[in-house]
Amino acid sequence: MEDARRRVPRTDAVLGDPALAPALARLGRPRVKAAVTAAQAACREGRLAPDEVVAAVLADLPAAPVSMRRVLNATGVVVHTNLGRAPLSAAAVEALALAAGATDVELDLETGLRGRRGAAALAALAAAVPDAGGVHVVNNGAAALALVTCALAAGREVVVSRGELVEIGDGFRIPELMESLGARLREVGTTNRVRREDYERAVGDRTAFVLKVHPSNFRVEGFTSAVPVEGLQGLGVPVVADIGSGLLAPHPRLPDEPDAATTLRAGADLVTASGDKLLGGPQAGLLLGEAGLVQRLRRHPFARALRVDKLTLAALEATLTGPVPPVAAALATRPEELLERARRLAAAIGAPAEAVVSQGHVGGGGAPGVPLPSAAVALPHRLAAPLRHGSPAIVGHVHDGRLLLDLLALPPDDDHTVAHGVRRLLAHDAEGGR
Repeated sequence: MEDARRRVPRTDAVLGDPALAPALARLGRPRVKAAVTAAQAACREGRLAPDEVVAAVLADLPAAPVSMRRVLNATGVVVHTNLGRAPLSAAAVEALALAAGATDVELDLETGLRGRRGAAALAALAAAVPDAGGVHVVNNGAAALALVTCALAAGREVVVSRGELVEIGDGFRIPELMESLGARLREVGTTNRVRREDYERAVGDRTAFVLKVHPSNFRVEGFTSAVPVEGLQGLGVPVVADIGSGLLAPHPRLPDEPDAATTLRAGADLVTASGDKLLGGPQAGLLLGEAGLVQRLRRHPFARALRVDKLTLAALEATLTGPVPPVAAALATRPEELLERARRLAAAIGAPAEAVVSQGHVGGGGAPGVPLPSAAVALPHRLAAPLRHGSPAIVGHVHDGRLLLDLLALPPDDDHTVAHGVRRLLAHDAEGGR
């Protein structure tokens, strides 16, 4: 009998099949070759016929070059940490593609000499917050506060209210972050109440700065008192305010959320914030404030370890100068518009879909406890898992025994995709029940 191994197609023959050319270009030869090797093994074992090897390779290869999958955010959370926080605008996505090649990120094309890294993005940030004498960008919000601590407070004291010693996420805590960089925290007040005289008594020769932290992911209510930034003036040391979510100017729907412009005008010497939350840009940490302090931070050796890459700079510039990013667009959408969309989407899906009023949230540690009126399509809760497993994945949330596909954070252009995905599942269920 003929040896079955002789019938297994050769590796070079399989890789040379025209059907695999797109996969080779998209995924690279090593990844495709690994799938070919697996299919050849199945062929030797008799689980595949020789003429099925190419089809088996194609079926085994991923559709995209990365493992991350596209998700349609129907959770009602605008800045969803588990879904990558702020979705980028089309302009920012285009900027990423442009910046992926060789760029003038640190070259002055006019002179041919080295230029300031990311000068255009920094200029755009400065223009967006004219109250800032200087601006700088690092790789995330925690890094911004870390740089301030390292440059100004190593071996010195930072005065901070006990009620503002927050945990920011994934178990990381601001006091531990700062202490790991050599600062000593001088806690003042109590968990729920602090007064200006508490700060006055604590400030001394060893004080590097007073820190004001916005408790962005929780609220303390009841018998409370806090000292605003304007109440911390005249203490003889810089005031650093970590506002958290990256709002650059006041927002009418979020009146209690601190913003960079107002905080600087209130007297903060430095403001730190995130760029990938309410600003709606890429992951970044923003530093804004007094020009001399910002320059001191920018030139500190630790700043090099926190430097952002050209992709971040490109996406940040496009976010600041381009069209309204998705986060801002979601916050600007009126509830009645969302309800009308929900009705159209429910009609496109058919029974048992139903348009309902819902409630969304900012998320990402922004505006805790602030409800955002929204609308959703209600479906049987049993569809939650199958929709998550689809392509693209559709993620909603289950409330009162029903799956709600909230439209607050879902771009209108994705409504058709949602309708198609839900109809396909309902049709499959119907066929299975017959």
